[in-house]
Order: sequence, then structure tokens, then C-alpha cells
Amino acid sequence: MNSLYVLFDEIYKILFLLIPVLVTVAMIVWLDRRVWAFVQKRRGPNVVGPFGLLQSLADALKYIFKEIIIPASSNKLIFILAPIITMTLALAAWAVIPFSESLVLSDINVGILYLFAISSLGVYGIIMGGWASNSKYPFLGAIRSAAQMVSYEVSIGVIIINVLLCVGSLNLNEIVLAQKDMWFVLPLFPMFVIFFISALAETNRPPFDLPEAEAELVAGYQTEYSGMMYAMFWLGEYANILLMCALGSILFLGGWLSPIDLYPFNLVPGAVWLIFKILFLFILFALVKAIVPRYRYDQLMRLGWKIFLPFSLIWVVLTASYLFYFNLLPTY
Repeated sequence: MNSLYVLFDEIYKILFLLIPVLVTVAMIVWLDRRVWAFVQKRRGPNVVGPFGLLQSLADALKYIFKEIIIPASSNKLIFILAPIITMTLALAAWAVIPFSESLVLSDINVGILYLFAISSLGVYGIIMGGWASNSKYPFLGAIRSAAQMVSYEVSIGVIIINVLLCVGSLNLNEIVLAQKDMWFVLPLFPMFVIFFISALAETNRPPFDLPEAEAELVAGYQTEYSGMMYAMFWLGEYANILLMCALGSILFLGGWLSPIDLYPFNLVPGAVWLIFKILFLFILFALVKAIVPRYRYDQLMRLGWKIFLPFSLIWVVLTASYLFYFNLLPTY
């Protein structure tokens, strides 16, 4: 009986986390389109519901009722598994994100490693989808995506090392608490900028949306997908974008800490501050989409390997030297 109670308790916690994430993903798509429209002096989605808020829901319903077409020449099992893996991994990563000191599904002491591992696995869904389609456009899109995500994961990993040197722990809550006096965005500002650009490349967002470049690859690895399977890719993509925004907020913007530790501000719950920071970063993501033209593939690779990686490695050495020289290294 006791084990059954524990099981239901865990299921309740998981649903309590997943349902808001899924609802937020729908709202985020609306926000993305509104920001894009605002930059181009258009109205954006404004018909379905107040301010067009229910547009994403209408789109989701449309996908649910569309026919799922599986190409005859495809590897059917892998073709079906690909979007499921992409979406599941994108949602599983949220388990370690702390919304306040106690409001976290799984407070493990290697939280950052878990996130890094899960986001690395995300590329498998895309490779499987591209390969199983048995068509050249999806396959090219999948190859591009794999190369791009691997390239930028390296620089994200090195950037995370900078933060870990300042904290001395892999636990996300401790990373947040280490920023009580000063957010890491101030001393590590160049790393924050590189992290932001690498997160764009990692999540296949413009200007790095080469895996699904409409001009040359139709819809990239999603070309042969339709109905709910296409929607699952789309859901996984936006859940990953939100995850990168959450990770940026936790590593550099003080996570759930209030910006000013004074009377009216510290009454606001930590989760609200984290959501505000995630939204701020997402609006930056959306603005980049509207303003910056797409990169050429060789430029993208050059940026990742020849500029970001050496620069972030040099910054690791500088950070470590500074902390060691001034005796600021965290001791545990």
C-alpha cells in the first residue's frame, strides 16, 4: 500500500510539472509569432480567442485530426519512434529544473550533467527521423542537424565549466544559491553571450535553422512527417528552446532568485522570477529570428569550432587563474 502511495505521489508530481510545460509550449509559439509580427509591423495571430491566444490550441487540434502518412519505402518502426524519442527527451529534461529551493521534481547532485546528457541525446530522434524517411531531403537535414548540435554542445560544455568553477557543485539549486550576491552574467558576460548564441544553434533556431532550411531542404528532417507525429517534433523543439532559456536563467541570471533582495521583490515566489527570466530570454530568441538572416553552413561550423571553442577555453583558463590567484575557489 505504501509503495502504491509513493508511486501515485510521483505520478502526481510529474503531471504537475508536465502539464504546465506543455501549456507553456503552446503559449510560447503564440508569443514567438507575435514578436515576429511586431518586428515586421504586422498583427500576428489575433483571430482565435482573445489576442489570438487560442491559435496554438487550434493548430494542435488540426494536427490531431490530420491523417498520419507513413511513406511506403520508410523504415516504419524507426520512423514512428523518432518523434516520440524527440518529445520524450525534451520533456524528461525538465525533471531537474528548480523553480524554487524546494519546488523541483528531482534534486540530484549532478543536475547539470543530467541536462547535458539529455540534450545530447535529443539529436538521436532527429537522425532517426531523417534516416528512416528514406528520402534525400530529410537525410541531409538530419546530417546537418547532427553535425551542428555536436559542434555547439562542445562550446556549451566548456561554458558550463566556467560556471562550475565559480560554484564548485553540479547541483542546479546550489548554482542558483551561489548567485545570491552577484549574478554570474556580470563576471562571465562574454560566456553568457556565447551560451545564448550556442543555445540558438543547439535548438536549430534561426539564424542557425539549417537542418530545416525551407529554401534548400523543403522542411529538413520533418519533410515526410504529418499529423500528430509532426506536432511531436514541433513540441519537442519548443520544449528544448524553453529548456535552454531555463538553463541560461539558472546559470547566469540567478534562477529563481529575486533581482533585488528588498521588501516588495522578495515576497514574489521564486517560480515567478524564473518564469519572467525564461520569458525574457525567449523574447530575445524570437527577436533574433525576426532580425538575423540565415547563416551559410560553413560559416556556422567556423563560428562553432574556430571562434567559440577557443574563446571559451581561454576564458576557462582566465576564470580558473583569477579564482586561484585571489583565493576564491569554492571549498567543499
